[in-house]
Amino acid sequence: MLTEKTDYLTAGVHIGMKSCTKFMKQFVYKTREDGLSVFNVQKVDERIATAAKFLAGFEKIMAVSRKGNGKAAVSKFIEVVGGKAITGRFPPGTLTNPSFKDFYEPDVLLVVDPLVDRQAVKEAVKKRVPIVALCDTFNEVKNIDLAIPLNNNGRKSLALVFMLLAREILKHRAKIEANDDFEYEIKDFGGL
Repeated sequence: MLTEKTDYLTAGVHIGMKSCTKFMKQFVYKTREDGLSVFNVQKVDERIATAAKFLAGFEKIMAVSRKGNGKAAVSKFIEVVGGKAITGRFPPGTLTNPSFKDFYEPDVLLVVDPLVDRQAVKEAVKKRVPIVALCDTFNEVKNIDLAIPLNNNGRKSLALVFMLLAREILKHRAKIEANDDFEYEIKDFGGL
């Protein structure tokens, strides 16, 4: 595993929602009595590792989060691995309008929530840019190339996942050799 199981549990990465889509059911360990779905931490860990390996193959990563809880994590992630971060409202035309002042052509798009960040997803689909999305149990995965199952609402959850992604990407790019070479902590990504 990329980190201790207790780290995932403490950050709340495993907590899903009461509604669960057909695709996301494969990542659910159980549904609690109150109806809340709980992710299988082992499967979450495997998907983070897969996504990191996939993302490491791209130079220009764009990470997007309209959610306030993802702002610090996305910004720090891009600072560490390189690329472009957009937090808050995604300006229409960012990927599709070459005359737009903030026009950007990423090699891959990473979104915190495909529902909330749907403008970015829509433009990436038009430009045929691969999309990696952090998906909670209620998320649909239409147009998503790689879904990472996790609680995409919690600040600690997002901080931990973006920290792990950044560390693993640097390892795949041979910028660092071991986990101990990674100089950042979860608090740097907004997880207090």
